[in-house]
Amino acid sequence: MINIRRSEERGGGDYGWLNTKHTFSFDQYHDPKWMGFRSLRVINEDHVAPAAGFPLHPHRDMEIITYLLSGELEHKDSLGTGSVIRPGDGQRMSAGRGIRHSEMNPSVSEGAHLLQIWIMPDKQGHEPSYEQREFPEKEKRGKLRLIASPDGKDGSVTIHQDAKLYVSLLSPGQEVTHELGKGRYAWLQVAKGAVELNGKKLNQGDGVAVSDEPKLVIKGTEEAEVLLFDLA
Repeated sequence: MINIRRSEERGGGDYGWLNTKHTFSFDQYHDPKWMGFRSLRVINEDHVAPAAGFPLHPHRDMEIITYLLSGELEHKDSLGTGSVIRPGDGQRMSAGRGIRHSEMNPSVSEGAHLLQIWIMPDKQGHEPSYEQREFPEKEKRGKLRLIASPDGKDGSVTIHQDAKLYVSLLSPGQEVTHELGKGRYAWLQVAKGAVELNGKKLNQGDGVAVSDEPKLVIKGTEEAEVLLFDLA
């Protein structure tokens, strides 16, 4: 079964420094039909204005992935981590027992475009931690590149949940396939461009909840970037 969450149906708002779209219920936006999918709790598409961002604030018991589509975001946290997240990076922060962090756009002239992703952990009380790695474009072009997993397979960043995140860059006509194991579910998020999933047309910002589909075929209909979550 393929259940499409269209881009224009998402919540969110434009706050000047932040233009955000919420795939699932978040903050002041509440839709009981879209509270998350399996362990996937948040997908926010954020446009952050130059020299703006999210000041120091707390989190706990959540696996948080920031995926940059354009621009940069400067990360600082109470573990002493300081880094700049750029397009192509795989980054995750395990909030665990509690962590404070900030994410700011360091540019005074260019906006930052990103997906903020929250995955519920397998249990509460993990040790807070941070991890970031670069995944070159050639590893994602016409392929599904694993960037986050529970075991760090293929150099992916490690998350505390039975979930895998793949990223693919597709040109028009290019396609990738993914076998979905028995009892597994998937969520596909179209970050850029347009694709077809098992023949269903999807545009930028669309998301899809997938169940009882043993094989997924993702075909680019224009230049596209997609995120695929394989979920328990």
